[in-house]
Amino acid sequence: MRATIFLIYSLLASSAGAWAQTVTGPQGEVFGRRVLARQLSDPWELTYGPDNHLWITEAKGYRVSRLDPATGTKTVLLDLSRERQFPRYDKLSDSLDGGKPWPQGGLMGMALHPQLLQGQPYVYLAYLYRFAGADQPGKGGAPNYGGYFFTTRIVRYEYQPAAQTLTRPVVLCDTLPGSSDHNGGRLLIAPVEGKDYLFYSIGDLGAGQFDNGGRPNHAQQPTHYKGKVLRFNLAPDADAAPADQWLPNDNPYGGASRQSAVWSIGHRNPQGLAYAVVGGTGHLYESEHGPYSDDEINIVEPGKNYGHPLIIGYNDGNYDGLAASVSDRATLPGPWHTTYPLIGSESTNARALGATYRDPIKTLYPNSNAFLKDFFAKTKRHAEAPEWPSEAPSSLAVYTAAAIPGWQNSLLVPTLKHGKLLRLRLDAAGTRVVGDTLTYFKAPVRYRDVALSPDGRRLYLATDSASVTSGPSKEDPKGTSCKGCILEFTYQRGGGLAPGRPAPAAAPRAAGSADTRRPARAARQAGK
Repeated sequence: MRATIFLIYSLLASSAGAWAQTVTGPQGEVFGRRVLARQLSDPWELTYGPDNHLWITEAKGYRVSRLDPATGTKTVLLDLSRERQFPRYDKLSDSLDGGKPWPQGGLMGMALHPQLLQGQPYVYLAYLYRFAGADQPGKGGAPNYGGYFFTTRIVRYEYQPAAQTLTRPVVLCDTLPGSSDHNGGRLLIAPVEGKDYLFYSIGDLGAGQFDNGGRPNHAQQPTHYKGKVLRFNLAPDADAAPADQWLPNDNPYGGASRQSAVWSIGHRNPQGLAYAVVGGTGHLYESEHGPYSDDEINIVEPGKNYGHPLIIGYNDGNYDGLAASVSDRATLPGPWHTTYPLIGSESTNARALGATYRDPIKTLYPNSNAFLKDFFAKTKRHAEAPEWPSEAPSSLAVYTAAAIPGWQNSLLVPTLKHGKLLRLRLDAAGTRVVGDTLTYFKAPVRYRDVALSPDGRRLYLATDSASVTSGPSKEDPKGTSCKGCILEFTYQRGGGLAPGRPAPAAAPRAAGSADTRRPARAARQAGK
């Protein structure tokens, strides 16, 4: 698949209110670009609200804000710092905290009720609030790389427009497992058979890699919430037990004796959720990080299994004889020193999963079995292993407007590893990706989330403040041009080039050329 790439000239803007530059896309689209906000504390969720403001969560700052895109004025609605029962490890010296990790994320997903300004003033938030190792000596993890155990809660707040605050918290669930890695963290409200529900993506918690390398992986077990997409009610139902009132009674893995939030299983690190009607049918799209290849785009269906950690990306055999991770830590189990199971054969695993298994509709960089075997062998013996090409998709949106020629019914995927927005065109049914992978707004940043104005003329991108989200995140970012920024790109003219027509000159790119550090370090830099 050809990647069409263009470079923007600079990421230095003089003010939030004035156009800083014009940038051109690969099919001739011309956008005006400006910086709306800077120096936010790792903006995670970026949502265009029905009040024509941008709603933002700050992962490390634990704040929820509204941002006026016309003026750049920001108002803090809620500060959740007091709810966080562990300190800002990213700001503490290892000599003080023993090297305890800041978790991947923090205050993560947010979803606004569709009738936010029409009698249903509800805002849903997801955040990590407890660390089991906070009072333990040293790093606070389980022995032999057994992992870091955090806990996440989902809470509903009421928006008070006059006071500009979020009040009256109601907990939907406060027992969700968390980790230093692979927390997922997206919230989305989407309909099922005409009724709206709250979906939450939760990763496998990094169980099997890095400092969680000895932690058991439960992405394939429906009785565990790890490695799943979950579904909750927007309002409590009539069930007797309070904890059950937020769980839809028809979730696919529930039963008469036990209710469950699990909607789908077999996910690795799902950080993108989006819903759209394409070709007359509504689809729930999801993006997730692959390990050493195969970042995925999936269509999530109830009760279906997306393969992790038994099938990585497509069922194409490229992980045969391998696992979803590898390490040089001989105290960990298996031939690749990880609790991830050995993948003897992806096709055999797919047959064993049966009719519930679903391939992705798109994977990015499905590296060959030969490349991966060489990589695994070198990593295991602590030799210099090659860098691998990947994107680290951090979020997902579906562009359904008609404002930009050629863009209608496209998936928009912001990426962490090489700082770009990918556009993937869907077919008429919305069930396949067709055509080239197009690249926009490439820059030395980590794009965390994307939001769209209702008319489709403006795109908003949030950038990380730091260069890493897991692993050693205390270092100062190097080369990041706009830290903790909210960027606005406004469509002005052009675009819609016919297939085969030459696009503006593109900069050549070698696969995986942007980061030549050692593999474990590069994965941390990618937030994978």
